[in-house]
Amino acid sequence: MLYSFFISLVDHFSFLNVFKYLTVRTGLAMFTSMLVVFLVGTPFINYFSTKQIHNPIREDGPEEHIIKKIGTPTMGGVLILLGLFSGVLLWGDLLNPFNWFLIYIALSFGLLGAFDDLKKIKSKSSAGISSKFKFIVQIILALIGILILTYFANPVDLKNLYVPFFKNIIINLSWFFVPFYLFVIVGSSNAVNLTDGLDGLATVPVILVAACFAFISYVTGNIVFSEYLQIPYIPGAGEVAIFCGSIIGACLGFLWFNAPPAKIFMGDTGSLALGGSLGAVSILTKHEIVLAITGGLFVFEALSVIVQVLSFKITGKRIFKMAPIHHHFEKKGWAESTVVIRFWIISIILALIGLATLKLR
Repeated sequence: MLYSFFISLVDHFSFLNVFKYLTVRTGLAMFTSMLVVFLVGTPFINYFSTKQIHNPIREDGPEEHIIKKIGTPTMGGVLILLGLFSGVLLWGDLLNPFNWFLIYIALSFGLLGAFDDLKKIKSKSSAGISSKFKFIVQIILALIGILILTYFANPVDLKNLYVPFFKNIIINLSWFFVPFYLFVIVGSSNAVNLTDGLDGLATVPVILVAACFAFISYVTGNIVFSEYLQIPYIPGAGEVAIFCGSIIGACLGFLWFNAPPAKIFMGDTGSLALGGSLGAVSILTKHEIVLAITGGLFVFEALSVIVQVLSFKITGKRIFKMAPIHHHFEKKGWAESTVVIRFWIISIILALIGLATLKLR
């Protein structure tokens, strides 16, 4: 909104040309989203604490969670989405359909997560809605988004899968791109959701992945930089940097309240929305495989759950003391802060590897 307003006045005030630069608007979006979360955070937490809006703690989880975390407000994802949408709507180009695709994914998955959180609160159970129902709704929501995207995007870009580290390997997915994109969006959403189990554990990796894709979207949408780096040039993809900047700002603001000991939890409202958004961002920039690298921690967490379930169903034995794997290390005696910081370090390393794929081809 502000972007459109300032651009309309460029003919009268030439200094407003500065708002045409993606880097400036990305920085403003980051600052705006962070400021919104800072301003709304305290009254939001106080209200939720007063109304006792909190998730029941898993009874089969680490014992100290029941003692330390019980009564902590949840649905902090509402704060993140407020900040995120503020940054995008104020500083993004609302004529760019990519922005609306990303807003749709974040909002729809956020609403699904909010429904899940509210059911947990109402039933006073950590179960929430059934995983089967949640999975089906995620597929439907993602499919609607993909159908919308196919109307605006270049069909050639949609069907191509680019392999990192190899500049000449391009796989034409044909119509298989639809189930592949469903896998990316839904898989990413659930992976972040599974990671969100300790104070700040999911928030920092989300910031790191969003930062990587802010840069990737910028160079992907720039014909000069994309040619130099030998990556696909996607017209309009530069605007995705505004969305990524808003994620960074909103998550930084939220981390202020979510840092150990957390004053509020993200809940499914935030984790499903953020995970789905990162998947959507990777699709728009045509770096889906790079998402699996930079977001490797999320992949690792999701795989630990899959392996645990399969092992128990096939052999009747569990490989990990508890899944997702961050709880496994807690059960082994690691302090929560130790698990979180070490997982952050892993995320930083993976983010650097992901960025290296842009040049190492």
